[in-house]
Amino acid sequence: MSEENMSMEDFSNAIDSSFVNFKDEGEENWEKLKQYQADKTPLTVTVDGVVNKGVVSNIEGIRGFIPASRLALGHVNDLNEYLGKTVEVIVREADPEKKRLILSCVELLRAKANEEKKEKMNEMAVGTVMSGVVETIQPYGAFVRLENGLSGLVHVSQISRNRIKSPDVVLKTGQEVKVKVIAIKDGKLSLSMKALEKNAEEEDRQEVRNIKLPKSEDLTTNLGSLLKNIKV
Repeated sequence: MSEENMSMEDFSNAIDSSFVNFKDEGEENWEKLKQYQADKTPLTVTVDGVVNKGVVSNIEGIRGFIPASRLALGHVNDLNEYLGKTVEVIVREADPEKKRLILSCVELLRAKANEEKKEKMNEMAVGTVMSGVVETIQPYGAFVRLENGLSGLVHVSQISRNRIKSPDVVLKTGQEVKVKVIAIKDGKLSLSMKALEKNAEEEDRQEVRNIKLPKSEDLTTNLGSLLKNIKV
């Protein structure tokens, strides 16, 4: 039947049929999104735009919003840096009635960071000596960020051989230090600066022990040679 010969009723039915099919497809996409949410399925999406307090992307033909606070583990200074880039997300909220799709990156980023931390911890051993930077100072000690990215605590009792009342007497934030791993427990590192001071002291004592003094006859000979050249 040509469009010219199509009755108004047939035309109306055709429009209704198209609308129903479109609606069914939209509902099906929302069902997929709800399943993604339930399964916490990792999805790779492209950031298509920057909006107030976040960015937007597209999943299953539906626009999703990624809040700035859910885009990275730390603070995001410039959202425009993400424009056109791909990120991994999970669906946090899929509400077809409100047409609300909220996505998030932080869960996957946190899981990846935890896995990397476990791998680095497995490589650590008591007795390891590393350089680091003082991150924060507390009344009970100082947290040091090691060169491999891990952090550990130098308890106030492990900062110096000298008794100190507070860590900030010796240390300051941003200061570079060298520490020794003295304990690893429950995924936490206990560090010591004092242990390295002891090692340095022991090395000094060892050097003194290794010094060879001349024999007594050599001393006599050297003294005789010296007096021989002195004119009275």
